[in-house]
Amino acid sequence: MSAEAGPSTPPGSSFAPFAPVSEAAHQALATELRPVGAATLTVRVIKSFPYRTHKSLVLQHVDLRAETVGGLKGRVREAIKTAPGFKPYRTLELDTLKKYTVAHGHKTQNLIINLDHDEWILDDDARTLVEVGCENETELSFFNRAAYDEFKANPEIKWD
Repeated sequence: MSAEAGPSTPPGSSFAPFAPVSEAAHQALATELRPVGAATLTVRVIKSFPYRTHKSLVLQHVDLRAETVGGLKGRVREAIKTAPGFKPYRTLELDTLKKYTVAHGHKTQNLIINLDHDEWILDDDARTLVEVGCENETELSFFNRAAYDEFKANPEIKWD
């Protein structure tokens, strides 16, 4: 192997040569790629907890410093009224937002809602999304609070 050539693989091998990466080389995380003034949020609009029916709405270029919890609720309700594919969700009474997960955070085992962390329920409509801990790539759940409380008391899945 010459001084100019890098490590080589044996003939016929499909493996790439080992090339260690320096710890100083840092790859940006999703939370670092976009500033809080232009974040991407995913809102899981939940229709039924027992049947695990939900539809995701991706909102881009959200200013987390300016957008309030109440403003986000209104924005999602308006999107449900006009976005294709949300017709079955238009009659729902959606009144509660809750963080499902943040980028690079722990995900719940429950596929429809994060049943633990009741402190993640966003019940103060006047607070900004930054104040409640949202960052780029945060996933939120939007649902009916009475249906959530009923499901939490008896978390039985009716459709597997």
